[in-house]
Amino acid sequence: MKKISLLLIFTLLSLMAGAQEALWNHSDITSPEIHANGSVTFRLVAPEAQKVELTGDFLPPQRVMTPKGEQLSAGVVAMTRQEGGLWEYTTDPLASELYGYSFTVDGLRVTDPNNVYLNRDIASLTNIFIIPGRKPDDKGALYSVQEVPHGAVTRCWYPSPTLKSERRLSVYTPAGYADSEQEYPVLYLLHGMGGDEEAWLSLGRAAQILDNLIAQGKARPMIVVMTNGNAALQAAPGETAQGLYKPTTNLPRTMEGSFESAFEDVINYIDSHYRTRAEKSGRAIAGLSMGGFHALHISRYYEEMFDYVGLFSAAIRPERAVNSPVYEDFEWSLKRQKQNGLRLYWIACGTEDFLWEHNKNFRQLLDEMAFPYTFRQSDGGHTWRNWRIYLSEFVPQLF
Repeated sequence: MKKISLLLIFTLLSLMAGAQEALWNHSDITSPEIHANGSVTFRLVAPEAQKVELTGDFLPPQRVMTPKGEQLSAGVVAMTRQEGGLWEYTTDPLASELYGYSFTVDGLRVTDPNNVYLNRDIASLTNIFIIPGRKPDDKGALYSVQEVPHGAVTRCWYPSPTLKSERRLSVYTPAGYADSEQEYPVLYLLHGMGGDEEAWLSLGRAAQILDNLIAQGKARPMIVVMTNGNAALQAAPGETAQGLYKPTTNLPRTMEGSFESAFEDVINYIDSHYRTRAEKSGRAIAGLSMGGFHALHISRYYEEMFDYVGLFSAAIRPERAVNSPVYEDFEWSLKRQKQNGLRLYWIACGTEDFLWEHNKNFRQLLDEMAFPYTFRQSDGGHTWRNWRIYLSEFVPQLF
């Protein structure tokens, strides 16, 4: 009996030691280390490695060929081996901004084990860091949590009779919403291909941007609704009964009319569950890439629904093989949209974006119609760095 008791004690002690291992299994290495002048030092311990590289969107970009043509990609630089197998690299001073990076060790891409802050973009994980801002309107400050009143983010499920399923969306309500009886305008904010209802919150820093702009008096308090634009999926990966599967861009029913034709289900749910200004002047819709495509076609399909439209690096036309009532009478419906009146039709795109020519051709069509719009040209390509900027510039123009 004594032997059994001792065995049980030793077993329990072993289990406790294993459970506590995470508390002590840490490193004293700091990576990334952000210096006072804005330069950053990255460190990785890899004693057996022959070559370690740093990939980051703060390094000089490289051009790569993709199925969509030549595009800009994050830069790559070799790290320097120090004593003990420590690899290091220090950047020049960086501007206030949110940046992403990863390491490549002997050809294997890895994240930084000393940095717990990661973003998931489709199936890729990337470490992030923020160079702080000295002024409230610096990007690093705008994308960070500040000592201001904070809004709330709720994930909720809504019925979609059109798609015959329950679906999930994320809703940002501004500070003071819960204690107020007033009605709020609504921005419907749509993600790009491969994204979901989490994308604008994690990659786009939407909640931080809204909190800070509202606190600075640069934007009106508003509700922001972030949907899942993949008609074949109910919710973000890992949040449904489909289990833990690898996210992909190769999804059915994304740009063939299903999501657009079902969008009234979203509006009906929001108007019935939140205190909204349920009128055209109280609604805006915007999106990036595929989400810009959706915003373009939803706003013309429901021509009396939105007074504000934002197209960020938007895809414009459906594939030729696509056949849906949503995409019929494209030019005629734009003319109707113009006649109905809009307070803002805002288009933004980077000069290095693979959709630049598509947006250029679309603007030429709008010019021929004398369709009023505002165009925001930027540097760079099809990146979250641009889309965060576009959101921070679009939101102050609403309502």
